[in-house]
Amino acid sequence: MTILVLGGNGKTGRRIAERLTAQDLPVRIGSRSGTPAFDWKDRSTWEDALDGVTAVYLSYYPDLSFPGAYDDIKALTDLAVRGGVRRLVLLSGRGEPETQASERAVRESGAEWTVLRCSWFMQNFSEDFLLGPVLDGVIALPAADVPEPFLDVDDIADIAAAALSQEGHTGRLYELTGPRLLTFADVAEELSKATGRKISFVQVTPEEYMADAVGHGVPRDEAEGLTHLFTGILDGRNASLTGDVREALGRPARDFTDYARANVHVWTD
Repeated sequence: MTILVLGGNGKTGRRIAERLTAQDLPVRIGSRSGTPAFDWKDRSTWEDALDGVTAVYLSYYPDLSFPGAYDDIKALTDLAVRGGVRRLVLLSGRGEPETQASERAVRESGAEWTVLRCSWFMQNFSEDFLLGPVLDGVIALPAADVPEPFLDVDDIADIAAAALSQEGHTGRLYELTGPRLLTFADVAEELSKATGRKISFVQVTPEEYMADAVGHGVPRDEAEGLTHLFTGILDGRNASLTGDVREALGRPARDFTDYARANVHVWTD
């Protein structure tokens, strides 16, 4: 029962691989540095990565809403099912219309499937492109200060690991949220309390954000995609909560305050 975890060195994939390994399940890391290597941009790597695999965690880089994602997801799921993969778990985005074609490709693949439609990750503030701004004390984004149900990646990993290795999650589309709505100003206040430093949220124009992101080393195409997510998705459409984390795991979703306390060392050491 070899499980292929695509993006196995990323925020969700790394955690999922750890959980599956702790269950003594055979895990293959799907990444350019893996053995065998896997690269979304090089389809010649896909067949070897899928060899002998029975379940796949599908995490698309850089994001499922980016151009070309559907073509890649469709091609990979077709190849996987032909090769004997029986179960697919897809990481998707809540409120992102561009992701729905990829979700449909997985649902119609012929394999057992689970779709995790996720809200904004809390860990973006501690492990990704928003870590630098938090350290600098100013979170400057081209997004209105609208409520978002920020979601802990550890909750995603718990659900994905269960869906990959256990029964009871097949045919489910989970819409995952945290337990409460927070604006970016609320997040800044939470981080300020946790760290004992003043951290502020400032709304900037898309052009200002693009220039700053590229200046900090974010590739231009990724910066453009992020700008689209901020301006197109963070408009209040996701300002509602679900109970799907509790339904999947039998416990409530983790709260942002608990996340901030657990990660305070990242922003203060």
